[in-house]
Amino acid sequence: MADQLIRATAADGGIKAVGVITTRLTEEARQRHKLSYVATAALGRSMAAGLLMASSMKRVGSRVNVRVKGDGLLGGILADAGLDGTVRGYVGNPSVELPPNDQGKLDVGGAVGTGFLYVVRDIGHGFPYSSTVELVSGEIGDDVAHYLASSEQTPSALVLGVFVGEQGVTAAGGILIQVLPKAARDEELVATLESRVSALSGFTPLLQAGKTLTEIFNDLLGDMGLNIFPETQMLRFHCGCSFDRVLGALKILGEAELQDMIVKDNGAEATCEFCGNIYQASSDDLTQLIGDLQRESAISG
Repeated sequence: MADQLIRATAADGGIKAVGVITTRLTEEARQRHKLSYVATAALGRSMAAGLLMASSMKRVGSRVNVRVKGDGLLGGILADAGLDGTVRGYVGNPSVELPPNDQGKLDVGGAVGTGFLYVVRDIGHGFPYSSTVELVSGEIGDDVAHYLASSEQTPSALVLGVFVGEQGVTAAGGILIQVLPKAARDEELVATLESRVSALSGFTPLLQAGKTLTEIFNDLLGDMGLNIFPETQMLRFHCGCSFDRVLGALKILGEAELQDMIVKDNGAEATCEFCGNIYQASSDDLTQLIGDLQRESAISG
């Protein structure tokens, strides 16, 4: 099933629901970064959460940055997701592996440890909106739901999942259901919704059973006036890095540092943290950057 996002409402617009399937992009991230099982689950959940949160933004070019900084062996997670359906990310220690937790599942919480969740919403102009909350469990889903409830005052149910085995990632994604103020006053409706979400055995078992996002929404909200939007948005792993951007970053180092790279290394190598792409700048490239800096200095002087 293709990576995709769908949106829906229920209870006369009092409930918002978004669902994503992110299997292929999570597998791409696993391969690019050579992730362990637990690192794949942690990054996969974070990327799905970022896409779910970015889906509510309005302005073209808007993005959500999800950063998890814990004291566990994983060394932190960063996921960057856009309203356009693109996402990228990385973890600090991609090779870390832990035994299963007491439920027999990948111990993402143990790998993350205790710490903080940082969320930055960038609408493309002005100052980005940022917020920080303490991690609740390190399992990502609980932590993002806590952020939404405490920082954005929106009661939210978030279910995330990544199933990774010997053949790689075979199921990944999640659903986000938010109760808006006019529906929150209906205690019976909220209690019914909470009961249904808590009864889910997880997200990936639903995908593995052949359920589509539409069917999952129907099971949860079908008798609550469910309205599924007709548009299906395609999702993909994408990084905007380029050789020109690498040269721009190298140029900032200054003439002396560039000259040192030419003498000692006959060039420079840079690896993009987000996607793992490796860029090689030759001595000629660095010499050209030095020439640019000299010309710019002469003009400004």
